Amino acid sequence: MAPADFRGTLNIGFQLMITVGIFAANLINYGTASIKGGWGWRVSLGLAAVPALIITIGSLALPDTPNSLIERGHDEEAKSMLRKIRGTEDIRAEYDDLVAASDEAKSVDHPWSKILQRKYRPQLTVAILIPFFQQLTGINVIMFYAPVLFKTIGFGSEASLASAVITGIVNVFATYVSIATVDKLGRRALFLQGGTQMLISQLVVGTLIALKFGISGAATDVSKNYASIIVLFICFYVAAFAWSWGPLGWLVPSEIFPLEIRSAGQSITVSVNMFFTFVIAQVFLTALCHLKFGLFYVFAGWVAIMTGFVAFFLPETKSLPIEEIVMVWKKHWFWSKFISDEDVHVGNP
Repeated sequence: MAPADFRGTLNIGFQLMITVGIFAANLINYGTASIKGGWGWRVSLGLAAVPALIITIGSLALPDTPNSLIERGHDEEAKSMLRKIRGTEDIRAEYDDLVAASDEAKSVDHPWSKILQRKYRPQLTVAILIPFFQQLTGINVIMFYAPVLFKTIGFGSEASLASAVITGIVNVFATYVSIATVDKLGRRALFLQGGTQMLISQLVVGTLIALKFGISGAATDVSKNYASIIVLFICFYVAAFAWSWGPLGWLVPSEIFPLEIRSAGQSITVSVNMFFTFVIAQVFLTALCHLKFGLFYVFAGWVAIMTGFVAFFLPETKSLPIEEIVMVWKKHWFWSKFISDEDVHVGNP
């Protein structure tokens, strides 16, 4: 439903709400930790029902998108909705493009087999690698296990929860940076800047921990100032993620698929993301025990790889209507070999 010029900004609203939720969870955990009798974690877990209830009730008020209305044969309602969300009566050209895309989508009986075709190889590759890379930035290590991590590097139990709240605040405010710049600077610029900042932060954090803890993983003389410097660079890392790979990891895959395979493509993106979220959550504590400071170097290596991938293989999709994004693949130095002239249907109702 978002207009092309503001699609990035509006889409990142999704990531912003995730960061607000993480921050709220950190505050709740910090507050419930002081409840006596071991009830704190039960209260914290039970409060998750509140956003679930809001989502359930809110879904009843969601309008249908023009795409959905067209696909179900409600043409006049689709035109009315398009006029409403665009704020203009001049919607003929966009409406015709949506109808053409819908007609092509209806001709596809098996989107899961169609998405494997050669002409969709660029989109499929990006839809798999972007969420895969997003999880290997190491962000879930920080956000899931921040209290454990901070306690390990010298903070007490309560102080470690407070430090997790600090990273939550950084996460929220840095996401606003992405909202303000994504449709001006573009996706690639944020990916590249954020990746570089994350790489530097991971290397610095790993080195600081190595100097103090060594290969034993134990230190008894970690000063408050030293631990604070580590937290500072972790915040630099969280900020970089929050305006780059955090929101763009969802935005870019959502805008690269044509309508006929969009549902299959989005399903793949979410599945890859959730699977590697699960994997990282399961292996982190074991990896931290064995690799210690080396774990940060491992994530830094992955950040270097994914930043290189963006630099060489990800085209810019800023301000382009979704129906026309096939053209950026056709013009790309590498992906153009997978797309023939017959595969480009932009502007042909």
